[in-house]
Amino acid sequence: MKPHILIAAGFIAGSSCLTLAQGVTVSAKVTADSQMNTAGGKHSPPAALANVVMWLTPLQPHAPAMPQPRQAGPYVLAQKDKQFIPHLLVVPTGASVEFPNLDPFFHNVFSLFNGKRFDLGLYESGSSRSVRFDREGVSYIFCNIHPEMGAVVLSLSTPFYAISDASGQVVVRNVLPGNYQLNFWSENVSPSILAGLRREVRVGSENQQLGLIPLPLTQNMTANHKNKFGEDYTPEPASPYLVK
Repeated sequence: MKPHILIAAGFIAGSSCLTLAQGVTVSAKVTADSQMNTAGGKHSPPAALANVVMWLTPLQPHAPAMPQPRQAGPYVLAQKDKQFIPHLLVVPTGASVEFPNLDPFFHNVFSLFNGKRFDLGLYESGSSRSVRFDREGVSYIFCNIHPEMGAVVLSLSTPFYAISDASGQVVVRNVLPGNYQLNFWSENVSPSILAGLRREVRVGSENQQLGLIPLPLTQNMTANHKNKFGEDYTPEPASPYLVK
């Protein structure tokens, strides 16, 4: 075989390996199940279709080495204007998240639910605290001073995930062929219903469309919550300088 033919053959083989390594696309579209929707209020079905997380957990015992997380960090959940920014943060299991206080007053960030449990205590403007999310799961994050503040950190042990857009479209890219457990998370759907949506899927060499995924919107996990002592929040005293 002539040298230039060898080079061409090697290039083609290399391209094929690259294509295989990049994997395929797995997509779905989440929809609001109006017959079971009781979320109501400001969390309307269109808004609730965004920020639905879909991920694929490899099931094969000898899976090929998975790619590195798409974002290597740093991971930041800032406190600004009595809000957490961003509201939803997906991180690889084992990652550390910084919680900087960008407001001109104290915050007390805590989480006492399911995922990572922690209490950062009071810390002042311009300072920061860090938490390592060393186990897979959902952590609901709150401030013990300001009840309107709520956020979610979802730590995953797989890089094959995506977050839905406002229309409910969710696309996971570069998925390697194999058997996976399909998982969903939504702030507006109860954990028991989300558990019922889990199923095994087989990803082949072609892009895969999973179809419509109806979600019964029954609650909002960060809308109504207690403080870190399990009690109702004490209303902040009104400022004497406000004009009624």
